[in-house]
Parts: sequence; C-alpha cells; structure tokens
Amino acid sequence: MACDCDLPIKKQICISQQGSCSHVSTLVILSDIAPNAPIRLSVAAKLAFPDGTMTASGLRREAARGRLIVERIAGKDFTTLNHIAQMREQCRVQAKEPDFISAERDTAGEDSLLRPYGSSEMAARISPQDALRARLKQSYQQKRSKPS
Repeated sequence: MACDCDLPIKKQICISQQGSCSHVSTLVILSDIAPNAPIRLSVAAKLAFPDGTMTASGLRREAARGRLIVERIAGKDFTTLNHIAQMREQCRVQAKEPDFISAERDTAGEDSLLRPYGSSEMAARISPQDALRARLKQSYQQKRSKPS
C-alpha cells in the first residue's frame, strides 16, 4: 500500500519502511495497538506524537533521564503506549503559583482599587525629582557645615 501522508489521517500513522513517504509503508491504526504491546521507538514516537515533534532519538533521551521505560530485545529498543503516558505525566509542567498574594488586597473593598500599587505610601507622595532635590540639598548642607 502506498503512503498518502498529504491527507489528514485520524488515529492512523504511516510507518514507512524506508524512512520516506514515497516508499511502500504500513498503515498502523492506533486503536489496533494494545496499551502494553511492545512498539519500536520510531513507531511509538509517530503514534504517540502524530505531529512529528518527538522522534526515536527524543524518546531515547527521555529513557536516559529515567522518565521512559525502554525494553531492549535483540538489540532493538521497545516501549509501550502506557510507558509513554507515564513519561508524559512525569514531564507535565505544573502551573506556577504567585510568589506573594496580599491578603489585605483580597479582603479590602473598593478602597483598594483607588490606592496606587507600590511598596509604600511615601513613594506615591514624593516624586523622584523631589527626592533627588532633597538629597542634593542635604548633601550641600553637610558640605557647608564641615569645617575646612
């Protein structure tokens, strides 16, 4: 059977014998494979990641990291769809929680919407330019008060 990879195939993966879609290939239907059946890594990558983003090499890297169980039989690497599902659970990224949540903001009413965000109220009252002027004035006064 010739490969028709240009057509959208749902739950069917073309596994080429020569690594190219123009050669004679085998059509593998995902629902026909038992979850614990041993599958070569290249076939498993195509079945579990039909968009082509994972390869046999990527699965070998995950096995080296200890996240994927691989069986080596007669020098060939095999895994199962269940093992890939377990690997995906281990690789799942957890949503990051905020470092700080203000309890005051949660309990306050509409007044909290009117107050500006910041670390202190003083920062909202003094502009950066006024703060610089005050610092320069203080520095100038200290220089004048030192005896020469």
